[in-house]
Amino acid sequence: MADDKQAAPKQFSYGGQAVIEGVMMRGAHSAAIAVRDPNGKIVVHEQPLNAALYRGRISKTPFVRGLVGLWDALGLGTRALMWSADVALGVEGDKEKVSFNGPLGWGTIAFSLLLSIGLFFLLPTAAATGLESLLGLDDQSFVVNLLEGVVRLALIVAYVWAIGRLPDVKRLFGYHGAEHKTINAYEAGAELTPEVVAQYPIEHPRCGTAFLLTVVFVSVLIFALLGRPPLILLFVSRILLIPVVAGIAYEIIRFTAKNMHNPIVRAIIIPNLMLQHLTTNQPDLSMIEVAIVAFKRVLVSEKVIAAEEPALRADEAAVTTPMPVGD
Repeated sequence: MADDKQAAPKQFSYGGQAVIEGVMMRGAHSAAIAVRDPNGKIVVHEQPLNAALYRGRISKTPFVRGLVGLWDALGLGTRALMWSADVALGVEGDKEKVSFNGPLGWGTIAFSLLLSIGLFFLLPTAAATGLESLLGLDDQSFVVNLLEGVVRLALIVAYVWAIGRLPDVKRLFGYHGAEHKTINAYEAGAELTPEVVAQYPIEHPRCGTAFLLTVVFVSVLIFALLGRPPLILLFVSRILLIPVVAGIAYEIIRFTAKNMHNPIVRAIIIPNLMLQHLTTNQPDLSMIEVAIVAFKRVLVSEKVIAAEEPALRADEAAVTTPMPVGD
């Protein structure tokens, strides 16, 4: 009987993201989002990826290619979230319901982005500046920047822990776990069935949660080079250096993911893997099924597996619906 087991290690590093009642999977040429609608059907959207961003010179240039990851999260990931919200709420085909693909969705995303910058970059900067004066650390900029990093990490952990208590977010984190398990199973050459995938780890070294922790670490080192200029310049520098910090953090994540065989690397990433337990929950088999549908759609589009394989017949109930592109 044919299955999805691979004989050789995969050269391309597939990625993904949890969305509302579903999972987005991204390959080298295409992305697929699978969402379970209120009737229990798995609805799938597939779209090609921008060749210049994902396969061009930018994607091969160290440090710069980290910006592609940011675009992946802010651009494609945002549209996938809004589309999944519409499908999960049954908006498709029902004009009476409010769609998240309109001003409401983009307004929410803009507000969330501004809130994130203020909460995780500007607030720690202001707090560390206050501690600098309070503790008399005027000539110890590295110590103050280290305090800023500690405050930033504490805020991130507290925020993720708090929202993780919400029922809807718990389900989202369950789909995040399903995404990790599916990619782990594929990279191990296992058969892509819910029962088999469920046996694989919930952590993954390329996870965005690991990226956040690495960003905090890199930000301490980068910001330490700037000393402690006046507060307004501190705020401006923190915002302008976000792409620089993200680019360096991306390279570190990429390096560690490729060198998991090294015991030193495995030891270094332990905090990253531990932090992922805040953003992932053990998925049920129905969640894993959705993740597998999205992932197989990407593999079929990129001709890694054949659409006519018997293992894909269980996914034929999935339907395809368009996702507005938007800007």
